[in-house]
Amino acid sequence: MRLPDIGIIARRSFIAGVLSLCAATSVAAKPADWIASWAAPPAPPLLVAPSFWPTAPLTPAPDNQTIVQVVRLSAGGHRLCIRLSNEFGTAPLTVGTVRVAPLSPDGKADESKARAVTFSGAMHAVVPPHAPLVSDPIDLATAPLSRIRISIYLPAATGPATAHFQAAATAEISPAGDYTDRPFTPAATAPMRLFLTEVDVQRERRGPVVVTLGDSITDGVGSTDDADHRWPDVLAERLAPAGGAVVNAGIGGNQVLQDAAVTAWGQGALARLDRDVLAVPGATHLVVLEGINDITSSSGLTADALIAGYRQIIDRAHAHGLKVVLGTILPVKHSWMFTPQNEALRASVNAWILSQHESDGVVDFDAAVRDPADPSSMRKALQSGDWIHPNDLGYRTMGEAVDLKVFR
Repeated sequence: MRLPDIGIIARRSFIAGVLSLCAATSVAAKPADWIASWAAPPAPPLLVAPSFWPTAPLTPAPDNQTIVQVVRLSAGGHRLCIRLSNEFGTAPLTVGTVRVAPLSPDGKADESKARAVTFSGAMHAVVPPHAPLVSDPIDLATAPLSRIRISIYLPAATGPATAHFQAAATAEISPAGDYTDRPFTPAATAPMRLFLTEVDVQRERRGPVVVTLGDSITDGVGSTDDADHRWPDVLAERLAPAGGAVVNAGIGGNQVLQDAAVTAWGQGALARLDRDVLAVPGATHLVVLEGINDITSSSGLTADALIAGYRQIIDRAHAHGLKVVLGTILPVKHSWMFTPQNEALRASVNAWILSQHESDGVVDFDAAVRDPADPSSMRKALQSGDWIHPNDLGYRTMGEAVDLKVFR
């Protein structure tokens, strides 16, 4: 029998307190009513472009500016709250006016339903370094798969933002001033999530809350920006009629066993599991699709070492009552990642995933996208051009390959 992790128990108690804060304005509300509906895990800012990617966008440092970001919720509810993050900041973060507005199908904000966001009853807040900030409940009803616009005014210099680097979405940054309640022509844009890491909803309907842990393939690199065409988005569409939610915990460049060489690609999955998966409100299931970056970045890696990492994820998730589904690793032939040694290691790890009985289910993503005539390669029609990341059709194929029975 495994003994409980006292540190994790303490963190769970903290999260319960946070959820109580979300429900504080209603005596009848219960913390269990709150679930995560959308997320973008935080990571350190990119301050210097790596030598192999000299055109990489650097993380902005807003100063007296407004950031506007649009997110698509997976599940709806009758109230919501948002989570901001200064977890990789080195100085206090001053948050000014924050405003949330639902978007109509044509993409326009419905200002008649826009809501000001408060924090412990105040219209502004100061977030300590290395800490998140959860808002008060916001009385705004939302439907499954609906989009909301979140505008954040930052009245003082923030330093490089805590960010989600490869978002397949665009943040708009205003000229100087508070533009939370008026349109503006962006002074800059960033292909990232900035300071915004989670949206929770309060709902009555029950359904699975699925967290997808992964790297750039889960993060949606190669899909159409601002279109919600990642494979977890497709899964969310399929689960919506049953009241399900999908929370995307993918980070481009991420690895299972260690932090990525590029800081903006985040802490390794084993390091960030508590924050990005186990602390997700209402989480019931975890889908893991990660490992190709370990295989191609670590010359001495063995299949046993990567499998041991998966076993840690399974055991830690099971200890918190989550069911775990493992996904097979996609082929990368014709890309810079491919070598015969890497392919042999990928095949060995996939064979274990398909044969093991330690997880609660398996999704054979590899079989869904590979070329039957060349199994080490993705089908040409499904890849985005680099032979690593799928395109929109490839991501839809992946999302439709998941048997929804694993979430019962």
